[in-house]
Amino acid sequence: MEYREIGKTGMKVSNLSFGASSLGGVFHPVKEKEGIEAVYTAIENGINFIDASPYYGHLKAEIILGKALKNIDRSEYYLSTKVGRYGKDGLNYWDYSAKKARLSVYESMERLHVDYVDLINIHDIEFSDLEMICAETLPALVEMREEGIVKNVGLTNLTLKHLKYVIDNVPLGTVDSVLSFCHYCLNDDELLDYLDFFEEKGIGVINASPFSMGLLTERGAPEWHPAPNPLKDLCNKAMEYCKGKDTSIEQLAISYSVSNPRIATTLFSTSRSEAILQNIRWAELSLNEELLKEVRSILKSRFRDTWLNS
Repeated sequence: MEYREIGKTGMKVSNLSFGASSLGGVFHPVKEKEGIEAVYTAIENGINFIDASPYYGHLKAEIILGKALKNIDRSEYYLSTKVGRYGKDGLNYWDYSAKKARLSVYESMERLHVDYVDLINIHDIEFSDLEMICAETLPALVEMREEGIVKNVGLTNLTLKHLKYVIDNVPLGTVDSVLSFCHYCLNDDELLDYLDFFEEKGIGVINASPFSMGLLTERGAPEWHPAPNPLKDLCNKAMEYCKGKDTSIEQLAISYSVSNPRIATTLFSTSRSEAILQNIRWAELSLNEELLKEVRSILKSRFRDTWLNS
């Protein structure tokens, strides 16, 4: 497996990384024992970066992940979690205040059974007033970074221009990394437009959701997926085309997502050990440029067709 540094953080992470959202049953129901085994499988096979959030499964993902991490040496992985987006009693809520951010970090560390977090992200900043992110949330997390409670501070969001706005309106060095999802995959490569900017600011780039939250899979997108139906239809057409070429769209999606050395790592999520091993194998294959070109042709009319976060 290839390892790349996230910006200037010193974290040399596997180019394919483990996202813990599936441990919270975000995409499909999860069995706790199976989820814990999946974490072990990831670490044992070279994946060394894990991303979580208290929002995933409304604490469930962090709880299951924490049970796994109790049995893994802390030196074997880098851990990322988030603040700002939460859920309780089946309802989502958001709180980007400094007070909640600090409390959330400590609560996550308790669930995860760790005494520091390698990267703390502000989760989906577009759900907040961006001025509040700049003036309150980020300063609180920077303070925790200075205290050694967190090692690095990052931002996550679907809309890339919001990441740029915040970075442009805080002191240089405030933000160590950004996590972008669904913008470096077969149907959308908008992240490429921002790489120069992030690199100029010394900010590392994490890519997430190589399958575009299920669009680029044989199983298909979950019912809640916010993509417009024309895009869903084209992705299904691309999936069938790949099958006709004796490959899978998942294989092409993974191979493409890890192919850019300017992107430190790509996060995927599953609670199944066999899927982790399969994704690792796909990540080690050379990108089929011809098939990529053909799939891009199918997706051309809806390429970079995005959606509002939800």
